[in-house]
Amino acid sequence: MPYYAGIDIGSTAIKIVLIDENDAIVGQRVAGSGSMFYKYAKENLQQLGKDLGIGMEEIAYIVSTGYGRKLFKEADETISEITANAVGARKAGEKFGTIRTIINIGGQDSKAIGLDEEGNVVNFAMNDRCAAGTGKFLDVAAAKLEIDVEELGEYHFRASGTPLAINSTCAVFAESEIIGLLGNEHSREDIVAGIHFSIAKRIIRLARKVGLNDVVYFDGGPALNAGLVAAIEDELGRELAIPDYPQITTALGAALLAREGYRFTEEANG
Repeated sequence: MPYYAGIDIGSTAIKIVLIDENDAIVGQRVAGSGSMFYKYAKENLQQLGKDLGIGMEEIAYIVSTGYGRKLFKEADETISEITANAVGARKAGEKFGTIRTIINIGGQDSKAIGLDEEGNVVNFAMNDRCAAGTGKFLDVAAAKLEIDVEELGEYHFRASGTPLAINSTCAVFAESEIIGLLGNEHSREDIVAGIHFSIAKRIIRLARKVGLNDVVYFDGGPALNAGLVAAIEDELGRELAIPDYPQITTALGAALLAREGYRFTEEANG
């Protein structure tokens, strides 16, 4: 049986999904990007195959996407993360209904994607790389607060006061604001809530540029942060559709496009 691989090489994480002929996920893997995108992407694809008992020769077609997509030499095709994200969200979000808006928060940028009723991309908007609304900023903020990034959600729900304002749009200046708030003896809990609400406000402003239509789908690693999810839902005034594995949506889309690419190639070759 042939398998199809989608590899999303992000600035901070590599996400890999393998699917079969029926579009079912047979395996997935998330690992740090490190400084050598190609090397780590190749090693993790090989390791995933080894874990599943699938040889590299059984992977019929590979599509790479994301920040480092053009570096993966073994890819049969490369595709933009906007397209891959949309395709993956449509599949992963089937149980939620028709996905019309995608909010994605990655390691170095955030984006909003508007879809039509058939799942085609009609508009998208991205922040700049310095904006304090990314996964990397959450990592930096957690380090300054001397807590694990996985604990941010817990701290959010223990906040007792009004969320503190983090106004800087630059991550460096926002970091300075956090240091100042700590110096003024504000609690870590209230600072975390302030961080989440500041990101929520920015991402919703971004999403409004493409149109906030139901259903609103949220993916990327920060979608695992329950505190951030709560802040976005509070600002949005509605629930978000969040997949079981929000980190792999774009890789899933790439894998689905790999299956399509293989079939197209086979048909073209008779």
